Amino acid sequence: MTPEKESNGHDNYAFALEGRFCDLPEKADDLDSSIDGDCNKLAYIVTDAPPWYLCILLGTQHCLTAFGGIIAIPLILSQGLCLQLDGLTQSYLISTIFFVSGICTLLQVTFGIRLPILQGGTFTLLAPSMAMLSMPEWTCPAWTQNASLVNTSSAEFVEVWQSRMRALQGSILVGSLFQVFVGFSGLIGLFMRFIGPLTIAPTIALIGLSLFDSAGSSAGSHWGISSMTTALIILFSQYLRHIAMPFPKYSRDKKLHTSRVYVFQILPVLLGITVSWLVCYILTTYNVLPADPEHYGYLARTDLKGEVIGRAPWLTFPYPGQWGMPTVSLAGVVGILAGVISSMIESVGDYHACARLSGAPPPPKHAINRGIGIEGLGCLLAGAWGTGNGTTSYSENVGALGITKVGSRMVIVASGVLMIVMGILGKVGAVFTTIPSPVMGGMFMVMFGVICAAGVSNLQYTDMNSSRNIFIFGFSMFSGLVIPNWIIKNPKAIATGVLELDQMLQVLLTTSMFVGGFFGFILDNTIPGSKQERGILAWNKAHEDDSSETLESGEVYNLPFGISSSLSSVSWIRYIPFCPPGMPHALEPKQPLGNPESGQISIGVGL
Repeated sequence: MTPEKESNGHDNYAFALEGRFCDLPEKADDLDSSIDGDCNKLAYIVTDAPPWYLCILLGTQHCLTAFGGIIAIPLILSQGLCLQLDGLTQSYLISTIFFVSGICTLLQVTFGIRLPILQGGTFTLLAPSMAMLSMPEWTCPAWTQNASLVNTSSAEFVEVWQSRMRALQGSILVGSLFQVFVGFSGLIGLFMRFIGPLTIAPTIALIGLSLFDSAGSSAGSHWGISSMTTALIILFSQYLRHIAMPFPKYSRDKKLHTSRVYVFQILPVLLGITVSWLVCYILTTYNVLPADPEHYGYLARTDLKGEVIGRAPWLTFPYPGQWGMPTVSLAGVVGILAGVISSMIESVGDYHACARLSGAPPPPKHAINRGIGIEGLGCLLAGAWGTGNGTTSYSENVGALGITKVGSRMVIVASGVLMIVMGILGKVGAVFTTIPSPVMGGMFMVMFGVICAAGVSNLQYTDMNSSRNIFIFGFSMFSGLVIPNWIIKNPKAIATGVLELDQMLQVLLTTSMFVGGFFGFILDNTIPGSKQERGILAWNKAHEDDSSETLESGEVYNLPFGISSSLSSVSWIRYIPFCPPGMPHALEPKQPLGNPESGQISIGVGL
């Protein structure tokens, strides 16, 4: 979720590499010097094609890295959609978001930015979506929260949640058209001229802060279980990340032997959830957890949605319009637009970070325009299929590139295919719905905290000894918390006499990220301050855009299947913002992107 990653991922690694790559040092004291040396080399660069089995293994890892964020979104949305008691529909939503994320990943890697970057649901659209669903006309009826009164198959209940989903779909569809236009028209460069760290920091930070209520509600259903989940994730990701575990491995030279794998660093969220899930299952089996819905701790049981797995079909095929014809409201569209703008800003930073970690040159302007446009197209598909969300680049997986030292985009292609398969297998989505609420709450505590800190980290580019910057950031953050909180408590305070305007202001002013980002944007661009003080110079340097066309750049970012070659002879193609201009004939090739030598990489993956 972070708009930019300073760490290049080379201070950590999770695999023991052999041959021409690097071996783990025998002594811990030699770790840093070893990493600064040969271990900085990539095993596979962006244009390489690793062996098929390696693509599957690392593609699976990327899916597991992203799964926490992907499944969290429909589970949080289910609260606003009145689906807390309908596990089967929740499983359909999870399957749909996996399916669409897989399609969008393949589109992005093939026709978009063409870097190894995964696509998935975005929390930037979750905040305005929840604000929209909290409006008085979309408040869930009281009977939908009572298990004894809810018949999930009744026409009345189905209409309750589907009407809300259709309203979300329509808003996302229209909002995504704006992103498509900005991307393919090249206007993203104009946007970035006026948006600096003091706008991005409160915007991203308030995404995490605005979701504290969802995290608290889930974690509060059993603080013991949620605290255990949080503690396990912290233990695995922070304290045990440098501890290697032996795993069996087979190679022709050494036959069957063991290899050290930094499994805690690779899959901390998955391991933490799995252990807590298992503990809840044991406590449920021995009836340690209460069986009475009125008692505290009931929601920690694993058998609450046990019938969902049996009822879910083995195969399910999500399709556009599966929840009915989308409806459009001005208030919803304007709120989604605020999230779309934030998502675009994040993605630009992710593109540059991904290029550095995958051994690619800085992305040229036409590639960035195409990437943003394809993300908008992905949001359009998400709205049509009805995920209740959009898609964006997953920076968690960008960080994984620095860990694995495998920057090949073929690995992400394998991830996209795997997510499509997971979306078709209905039982997979059903299994995820059985995760107890406090276990998810423990994960939210970590995830939303990291999102908040990632936003604040953008202040590293600014001069925070400046009273100007301290005022702008502090006022933006505080306003982003105070104003939405007051509007939620006083929903009738906005009464302009125009219903559509009232609804639009209601959504915008209850979306913390919009309020904070708006004040940050206005104040940063109006209060006098030098570019160095504002962090613009450091920000631009970190996002340095090499728009020069080289053979090296063209190899990575040009369109596939010979499309760029076919268009290179057309003189007017240079005026299309998302098409690579023709390559000059006199241009000399640069050094190869990476070492073309062949070598054997042996990897142990702990799942």
